[in-house]
Amino acid sequence: MAPLASGAPGSSRRRTPGLRRSEVAAIAGISVEWYTRIEQGRGGQPSPHVLDAVAAALGLSPEEREHLFLLAYGRPRESPAVIEPERQARLERLVAGFPASPAYIKTVSWDVIAWNDAARALLTDYPAIPPEERNVLRLLFTDPGSRARLGDWAREARRAVATFRLELARWQGCAPGAAALIEELYEASPDFAAMWDSNDVGTLGNGVKHLVDTRVGRIALHYESCSIDDSRGLGLVLYTPEAGEDAERMRALTSARTGPSRGPTGRVADVTGRTGRRGRRRAG
Repeated sequence: MAPLASGAPGSSRRRTPGLRRSEVAAIAGISVEWYTRIEQGRGGQPSPHVLDAVAAALGLSPEEREHLFLLAYGRPRESPAVIEPERQARLERLVAGFPASPAYIKTVSWDVIAWNDAARALLTDYPAIPPEERNVLRLLFTDPGSRARLGDWAREARRAVATFRLELARWQGCAPGAAALIEELYEASPDFAAMWDSNDVGTLGNGVKHLVDTRVGRIALHYESCSIDDSRGLGLVLYTPEAGEDAERMRALTSARTGPSRGPTGRVADVTGRTGRRGRRRAG
């Protein structure tokens, strides 16, 4: 960073460009000695507050700041992920680009914030659910319709809980609502309580799921669970029909679904699930 850009006085006598240690320390509000120790990796881990101050003094980009915290702590900065409206709109366009394949995007807490018409037709009528209830685990363990749609519910539920535990550890501090969700499900579902107490960890990865729909019968779908690199903790889950007959059944479902063809919501939901239209849940 150039001295003048940071507010530090410039000088024609500088031998090298950039800020001096004393200037970085002054801007960050720490001593030169402490900054030197941080720079040289001596004296133990600095606090997150100090690292934030150093990152701000150096004018680091969000990616550079994340890298700094990974070097210091082995994990990103503990802060809730926020999805700006423009980013939300791009996520909605992303899932809408798979018209014949159910797709949705979930947060670290597994709140569903974007989906397409195919997901709405086969998995859940998300707009009919209050935004704060659009959660993969909540639906999996408390919605009878979601349980009935899965051909092997117990296996899929165990895998989901194991993956959720791993992702919470990976994205510490980015899911402020996770503890309340776990407590809620622990009380509401003996199945969840038993699976959570098993302390298993795993990953959804990819595989084949068999879903049963009362209108078209059994559908085999290959699924992929992918991370979205530029948004901490966000994941895309995409289902593609396994065979021609599965694709035909998906087409029948999506064309038979009534209502507006807009994918996610009557209004976008933010990452915390505080916006959107309320409605009644449709089971099945």
